[in-house]
Amino acid sequence: MSKQDKESGLQQFKVIAAGICALILTVGIARFAYTPFLPIMLEQTSLSPLAGGWLATFNYLGYLLGVVLISQISSLKLKYQFYRFNLIVAVLSTVVMGFTTDSVIWSVSRFLGGLTSTAGIILAAGFVMSWLKKRGFKGQLGLHFSGLGLGIVIPGLVIIAMQPFFDWAMQWVVIGLFGLIFFIPAWLWMPAPEITSTGQVNSQAGPSSQWMWLMIAAYSCAGVGYVISATFIVAILEGMPALQGHGNWIWVFLGMMAVPSCLIWDKVSNWAGETKALIMSYTIMLIAIITPALSDHLLVNAVGAILFGATFAGVVSMMLVFIGHQFPHNPAKAMAKLTISYGIAQITAPAIAGYIASHTGSYSAALWLAACSMLIGIICLSRIHRITRLA
Repeated sequence: MSKQDKESGLQQFKVIAAGICALILTVGIARFAYTPFLPIMLEQTSLSPLAGGWLATFNYLGYLLGVVLISQISSLKLKYQFYRFNLIVAVLSTVVMGFTTDSVIWSVSRFLGGLTSTAGIILAAGFVMSWLKKRGFKGQLGLHFSGLGLGIVIPGLVIIAMQPFFDWAMQWVVIGLFGLIFFIPAWLWMPAPEITSTGQVNSQAGPSSQWMWLMIAAYSCAGVGYVISATFIVAILEGMPALQGHGNWIWVFLGMMAVPSCLIWDKVSNWAGETKALIMSYTIMLIAIITPALSDHLLVNAVGAILFGATFAGVVSMMLVFIGHQFPHNPAKAMAKLTISYGIAQITAPAIAGYIASHTGSYSAALWLAACSMLIGIICLSRIHRITRLA
């Protein structure tokens, strides 16, 4: 291997590592950490299940705003500045959770935490995909989106390790400061995007409006299914007598399954085709979502966690790569437009699920709602498959 090849390989490693670290910080810590913290906050603070659902809603409202902003930004320079701004806010919005019990500040913090997650899911993904394709590397994002699983596993293990020693407030502070480990490479190693003389990106005609609306509907359905399960899964499991004390470990186990899942779904997509792979992943995710509603057995729910962890990140990765292939000159903007539907679903679903849980004393009905949403998504994807095949 020549010196030039080694330098190219090192640079490729650093770019992908920057994207993974951005995901761990902005999604795994600033956004996902709320899930394992929810049970202890319900126990040690005055937070109610309904209020917990609303905090999750503010989280996803921030995510939606970030996606909308990105969809309206054409300047690559401004996108890169917004990316770096979000890295800073990700750390601060996490740490501040431990310094107050004010519900308004909590809501603002979760809103900002959701806003920052766009840096990892949309901006970093677009930067990495463009950088790889311009240098002749494969433009798949399976390795990048392994950061979603790592963003569950790494903070989850830290939370489990510190729970015997700290109360809920100090745990928020510790996990926020822990995020600095990922802040540094995400800041230093992500290269600024290559900007044209006008500072704008080229546009290109995309698929038909029918195709796009079906994609939006399908991804919205995935958003409902994902967010209800991901937001409340630890609280659901800890609420089962047979599973008390195992919720956080199952959450970590779920994240471990998500780490290689995007790489695996990349291969499945290449083998079966993008739409068929998406239909398969939606079906498996549906089964995983309804598992806690059907059984409180530890082994059964561990299997359900495996299935959920093996699919939710893969759905995100495949959907964003699929839309990115249709708009190769500006993948981040196309990804953002598609993700708006995902964000809207994530705003409404947690509040609805929290309301249902407060009035029924159980999350089962909310899980069935999520499962029905995934079924509708499968129908939409089947139609997309037919359109794509005919085209």
